[in-house]
Amino acid sequence: MARYLMAIDAGTGSVRAVIFDLEGHQISVEQREWTHLEDPRFPGSMDFDVKLNFRLVLECVSGAIKKANISGSEIMAISTTSMREGIVLYDREGNEIWACANVDARAGKEVSQLMEIRPNIERDIYSISGQTFALGALPRILWVKNNLPDVYEKTAAVTMLNDWIIYRISGVFALEPSNGSTTGMFDLKTRTWDPQIAKQCGLKEDIYPRVYESATPVGTVCKEFAALTGLSERCLVVTGGGDAQLGCIGVGAVNPGQACLFGGSFWQMEYNVDKPLTDKDCRVRVNCHAVPGVWQYELIAFFPGLVLRWFRDAFCPDLKQLEQQTGLDAYYLLEREAREVPAGSNGMMCTFSDAMNYISWKHASPGFLNFSLDAGKFNRGVFFHALMENAALVALNHKQIVESITGNKMDSILFGSGASKSPMWCSIVADTLGIPVTVPRVKEATALGAAILAGVGAGVYGNLNETVQRLCTLDKTYEPNMQNHEVYLELFERWKTVYRNQLALADQGLTNHMWKAPGL
Repeated sequence: MARYLMAIDAGTGSVRAVIFDLEGHQISVEQREWTHLEDPRFPGSMDFDVKLNFRLVLECVSGAIKKANISGSEIMAISTTSMREGIVLYDREGNEIWACANVDARAGKEVSQLMEIRPNIERDIYSISGQTFALGALPRILWVKNNLPDVYEKTAAVTMLNDWIIYRISGVFALEPSNGSTTGMFDLKTRTWDPQIAKQCGLKEDIYPRVYESATPVGTVCKEFAALTGLSERCLVVTGGGDAQLGCIGVGAVNPGQACLFGGSFWQMEYNVDKPLTDKDCRVRVNCHAVPGVWQYELIAFFPGLVLRWFRDAFCPDLKQLEQQTGLDAYYLLEREAREVPAGSNGMMCTFSDAMNYISWKHASPGFLNFSLDAGKFNRGVFFHALMENAALVALNHKQIVESITGNKMDSILFGSGASKSPMWCSIVADTLGIPVTVPRVKEATALGAAILAGVGAGVYGNLNETVQRLCTLDKTYEPNMQNHEVYLELFERWKTVYRNQLALADQGLTNHMWKAPGL
């Protein structure tokens, strides 16, 4: 009897297949790293190799089944999740003819070309779609039209990467709103394509597959995929969603008013709302949630997780060696050095990620400021502590932006992904935001969210609210230290002024932006 669910999670750096039992317990996982290579002809490009990467998907699925020591026929339903923004183009026969990963940045000229159509086109499209040109599909498809006209002429369909996996599993083109809305070609209110957006940008109006809400069964595993993986042809294939939205489901955030913070390579703050209202200042991204009738304000911080990895690799080779000798994680050893550092890191500040400004999105040159040549007061542990605080200060800025748009005070937040495994970082976030921070039992919640959708689509689970309350259990709540909160509020005001000045230096060309959106 079939009694398991499978999630395929296609992230930026790797793909994995995860098998869960019906109580939400992870049974097995098989993972493969993948690399998205730049085409040397096109600076900033980041191609997605569909042939190689599909082979990795196959290996993950068959490997997860083998590790679980079960029969593939015991998996009753499968769903998918992926990085947002990655897209695949197909010809009329359903063959993939072009694909890019989410970090593709080749379309800077196309952003400028779109801006020339009329002065307020980006703001007009944002008011409908909740997206600017910074991350969406419009500039990338226009780039294909400009640079690969033969490919553009053949293009008959476009999907996101999670939908591509659904297609390869089932043979069905089925797009869902949570990731589809990140293209910038959706009407948030109707939760489906708006061909008029493509038309005004000079793009095809007829390449948009049918949209199904997340958790909709769209078919079963096709004969070829079953033969290659060991899955049964009776296994249901269910629409999934974007990684951040499914992460929210995996931690139980399915209702309006709930807030989540995911701390990975990027940090994403997600706030659920019951109306698709955009921001008059275009500061935040607005996406469809993978829950019908729910939308999300999303605010993204660039690279907090990658910055910590850079710091570890660049300045802590001894700790990496000690990690190999003792088995103690290098980040744990760094936290041990930072344990006694006071709130505010003795006055030191960092300029890495700025708060999100979606309409003009850029970051100052990375830097540490306001430290002295006192090795006791400003050592490695203090620098590490300041990096953690920088991420939390950006989160505070994002919290305030959400509150200014909604008029509602955020009184608690769920904190998931890799950063939530650090008790120190959890405490710093709680102290900085001044609200309780609750960590779910399952820290890597995206795959669990996909499995829950698979179960809902298969009829194993009924009401989504009841399901997440039962499966998405909470681990620990960190209460804020309000004395530290006052320190962080004062630091925050100084940090905003310092950051503005550092950003001005980059805008003047005296330093290099850490990142800025194409076309700026």
